[in-house]
Amino acid sequence: MPVRVYTPEHNAYPYNYMLGTERQWMACMDYLHGAFKAASLIGAEYTLLSVGHGGCVPEEKRWARLLRSLEYLSRAAEQEGQKILLEALTPMESNTCTTLKQVQKVLEEVNSPALLGMCDVVAPYTQGEDPADYVRVLGEKMAHLHLVDGDGVSETHLVPGEGRIPLRQIVGDMRRAGYDGMATLELVTNYLHDPSYYARLALERAKELL
Repeated sequence: MPVRVYTPEHNAYPYNYMLGTERQWMACMDYLHGAFKAASLIGAEYTLLSVGHGGCVPEEKRWARLLRSLEYLSRAAEQEGQKILLEALTPMESNTCTTLKQVQKVLEEVNSPALLGMCDVVAPYTQGEDPADYVRVLGEKMAHLHLVDGDGVSETHLVPGEGRIPLRQIVGDMRRAGYDGMATLELVTNYLHDPSYYARLALERAKELL
């Protein structure tokens, strides 16, 4: 089975490029550059990155660190023939890049052909945004989708049909807006007790939606 998207762990782990000293930042850059190489070796077209929590640091400094990081990583991705999918997280997970407007701003300011946007429907839904606006606003820069359900108030990822997100309407709106790309069924950690069963159930539900 081909691997289309590779996602290295890099937020609530030893490698969070939004926190730490210059030495830690450089270690994270090296780690993620290695992730681009790994992604290319397994035939993945994309490496997915999000923006971890930046701690108790003024917004201006956090934003500068984010742009510096993604400028560095975009150059590294270009070198390895990779494209980066930038994912906005919920406010429970990040304090720097959580909205469509912020994703759009990053893409405009970094302006690299290797840096693209994506949408995990949980993030916009918990903040009152329309997930289909990612397609309308980002256009060709909207390159991937996390199709999953949620409770509307937290970062919890649920099997389609188990939460409150109107996925059928969202999928229809995205298609009408012009999105015809890939989607990942991202269940994260909520179903570790029986991942095979719930992965199969999520796939069946997603096929019904599509």
